[in-house]
Amino acid sequence: MKASDIMTTNIVSINSLMTIAEAAKFMKQHNVRALIVDRTSDQDAYGIITATDISQAVANAKNPQETYVYEVMTKPCIVVNPDLAVEHIANLFTRAKIHTAPVIKDKLLGIISMTDILTKTNGLIENTTQLTPQKIEESVESAEISLDRSRENEWGLDYDNWCSG
Repeated sequence: MKASDIMTTNIVSINSLMTIAEAAKFMKQHNVRALIVDRTSDQDAYGIITATDISQAVANAKNPQETYVYEVMTKPCIVVNPDLAVEHIANLFTRAKIHTAPVIKDKLLGIISMTDILTKTNGLIENTTQLTPQKIEESVESAEISLDRSRENEWGLDYDNWCSG
């Protein structure tokens, strides 16, 4: 299964000159937790603003009526190729500590989230897989490895300035 199979194609986007109060209202209207921030030109990168970004801004005493989206959004953000396998997307999200990313190939095609991965793939567990004590133990060991925050960043990337959604 690929990103294009489970992505959401109904994309909700906003202008970076909107206030975060307007962005929050927009999120509520459209029942989403992340918005794609429109590019200012064809050469520009897309941005993303999430409910978490807005919450953190308010927690840091930023006035939602006076703080603009461009001040708290993440840009550029991690993007997903529509042909990328769901397993790799889940791995990417875990490593980058994100929950949402735009799907782009030459143009914006959709958006994918952890919710899409979990709800549209049956949790990545195929119905034909029979769980045995050995497979459960291997899964637990694998989960413990991925939760080990002390591991060095194998890709050499700094995720602090990427999508935080």
